[in-house]
Amino acid sequence: MTSGARNLVILGVASVVIALTTTGVSLAVYHNSGDIYLDRSRPGFLPDEGEIESEYDESEYEFEDSDVLTTEDLDEYLKEYRVEMEAVDAYQNPFSAEALSDEKLGI
Repeated sequence: MTSGARNLVILGVASVVIALTTTGVSLAVYHNSGDIYLDRSRPGFLPDEGEIESEYDESEYEFEDSDVLTTEDLDEYLKEYRVEMEAVDAYQNPFSAEALSDEKLGI
């Protein structure tokens, strides 16, 4: 093996070892600091009662569990859909940074 190939293999192995070491250290710090228990993206996280918005739960429409879809069900769904579309259409400058503010997102 030439010295260039040997140096390339050493560089590859060293970079993998450094990556594994830094990842292990960061995960250990994440776990030992207790932040792992506060991470909201983890499955099973339960939000505080004040963070749950009741109007969102009430505005969701669900079809009946039966296999039959009637025109009344479809009309009710379209009525709920129009309400949601009017709320979306009411946004001022939907592509601005303000659209992602905490107030607009409800958080």
